[in-house]
Amino acid sequence: MPKRNEACVFCRIAARKVPATYYYETGDVIAIKNIRPFTPVHVLVIPTKHIAEITSLEDADMRVVKEMMFVMKKLIRDFQLDTKGYRVVINGGGAQEIQHLHLHLMGPVTVDRAM
Repeated sequence: MPKRNEACVFCRIAARKVPATYYYETGDVIAIKNIRPFTPVHVLVIPTKHIAEITSLEDADMRVVKEMMFVMKKLIRDFQLDTKGYRVVINGGGAQEIQHLHLHLMGPVTVDRAM
């Protein structure tokens, strides 16, 4: 069983102690609907092990990070964002609301080229 922090809401979601809408789940990674979406599709990809931030990653965590990216690829295709535009944001550096490494998939998004 992954190391979890009972004070962390993402760890409690991974342990099924807090309800969520799950899009994907393995023993190491979950993908859930963001409860406060910024875009029509807003999914969080979260390791089930408590990893507070990028600097907390251990060598053994690299396979989980790789799995998170492959889950992201699957979700981009499942939500057909590969043809509509998307943004992936990594939160894991102390500047996030929940101190647990996670990815945001947001879409569809377009780029304003006038910037």
